[in-house]
Amino acid sequence: MLTTGAPAHNWAGNITYGAARVHRPASLDELRRIVSAASQVRTLGTGHSFNLIADTPGDLVRADGLPRRAEIDRERGTVTVSAGLRYAEVAEELHAEGFALANLASLPHITVAGSVATGTHGSGDGRQGLASAVAGLELVGPEGDLVTLSRNADPDRFPGAVVSLGALGVVTALTLDIEPAFEVAQWVHVDVPLDALADRFDEITGAAYSVSTFTDWHSGRGTVWLKRRTDRQGGGDEAADWLGGRPATAPWHPIPGMPAEFCTRQLGEPGPWHERLPHFRPEFTPSRGEELQSELFLPRAAAPAAFAALRGLGAELAPVLQVSEVRTVARDELWLSPAQGRDTVAVHFTWLKDTEAVLPVVAAVEERLLPLGARPHWGKVTAAAPADVAARFPRLPDFRRLVLDHDPAGRFRNDFVARLLGV
Repeated sequence: MLTTGAPAHNWAGNITYGAARVHRPASLDELRRIVSAASQVRTLGTGHSFNLIADTPGDLVRADGLPRRAEIDRERGTVTVSAGLRYAEVAEELHAEGFALANLASLPHITVAGSVATGTHGSGDGRQGLASAVAGLELVGPEGDLVTLSRNADPDRFPGAVVSLGALGVVTALTLDIEPAFEVAQWVHVDVPLDALADRFDEITGAAYSVSTFTDWHSGRGTVWLKRRTDRQGGGDEAADWLGGRPATAPWHPIPGMPAEFCTRQLGEPGPWHERLPHFRPEFTPSRGEELQSELFLPRAAAPAAFAALRGLGAELAPVLQVSEVRTVARDELWLSPAQGRDTVAVHFTWLKDTEAVLPVVAAVEERLLPLGARPHWGKVTAAAPADVAARFPRLPDFRRLVLDHDPAGRFRNDFVARLLGV
């Protein structure tokens, strides 16, 4: 086991955690001893959050030192993986055995447990967030006890325990739904007018298995990435102009000027699901943390009003925005999922790494989008007050009761969670 007193930073370097100790246990027994002896514990994955969700003045635990697991159950169509594995690692194991996950996020570098706990997602009208693939959880509870929850055995608690913000314990393993492996071909269309994004939104987002639109909200144009399953939608012919845009003739990066070799293969070249669904290849580190991120999840019906508001803010966004991405997420019923109860449009912002300049612009964006029903991403920058964020999740009172029942002493709470729950 590795224990240090040195400060830990998040991926972007905008957060320095205040933990007294950082642990990387090498066994489940070591982890149980750490938890049972601590007064406050939080878990850190790859540190890809941009706020204080993982912070603690006590003990910070990394789960990536625990024994590696990737156990496929072919009959049930699931895989049980150790929580510290990254999606790229899980995908390689699955694909080698002929299986796949239904969806992946833009980055395959992030851990499974951290992604699930914060409601991270990919894109697609029929694709739910990554947490919806979870069929079971194993975690260490507040007394170092071992807790197992599953979708089938614990229907009353399980929907609240998946997107948990780390407030229920240290997750050690997750069981995920899997399906037979498939291939995806990816195309990019450039200079698509933003008028089409609002006027023909259903046509754009329904044009492929996974669709993303990138824009600066200022130029009036966007770049649309289409990822099509070859077993469902065929290879397709993307040589023609589409919705006023034109097909890319060379690979693109979402951020203008960045090297396209960081990205997964485009130009319609079919390839394995895990080498096309993410935007970025796992062997590269996109931007190396030189950015801040925020994201807002809106009811799908609010998309046209949101796009109009953002275009109206184009001049304010331009000095600090690297790029914005629009994706869709299918509804689910996980209590703290950003897509809980509604089909969702997710509007993501990649900002310059300048907190002082970015925060006022984030506040201006939220001033216009929160009244439309937007929910901020749990792991990204927001100017909204915790009470305002909490009010946007109808099942948060149920989650509060679950947390207080499971961890009454607050061993897994920090200021972020405590303020959110009002305790």
